[in-house]
Amino acid sequence: MRKEEKNQLVDSITEQLNENKTIYLADTADLNAESTSDLRRLCFKKNVKLVVVKNTLLKRAMEKSEKNLDELYDALKGPTSLMFAEAGNTPAKLIKEFRKTNKKPFLKGAYVEEVTYLGDDKLEFLVNIKSKNELIADVIALLQSPAKNVISGLQSGGQTLTGVLKTLSEKVD
Repeated sequence: MRKEEKNQLVDSITEQLNENKTIYLADTADLNAESTSDLRRLCFKKNVKLVVVKNTLLKRAMEKSEKNLDELYDALKGPTSLMFAEAGNTPAKLIKEFRKTNKKPFLKGAYVEEVTYLGDDKLEFLVNIKSKNELIADVIALLQSPAKNVISGLQSGGQTLTGVLKTLSEKVD
């Protein structure tokens, strides 16, 4: 690869690093062609972008990036695949799901919402991170809960009062 092509590739990776809030580094080496195709299909289905890169080019792109990705340099050993996604937990769920039938990919590191996670042992934690939409849904549910309690209390009180009045009217006859 010529120097110009490498520089273009570094610029392209840098742009992707700057645009995405969720960046995962994974080791997909030793996957056979069929497993690699299955992983790529699953990534496409889950809206996760998967890119295999050379560590030297990725490190140069990280250095040029606007984000502080210094902590991920330690993960740049051996074959590296980049995963980009909208939600912070989508790539982690994808990796966990894919591992049900394969030994890899291993999580080398992740950068999610300006926080760095290193090591495969963080996978379960990353799976449980809630996305922005999930957090919004939780807040809405919490806000609706008191209103639902008041309404149900008023409805049950009304039914009780109606029952008492009906019972009294039947006794009078």
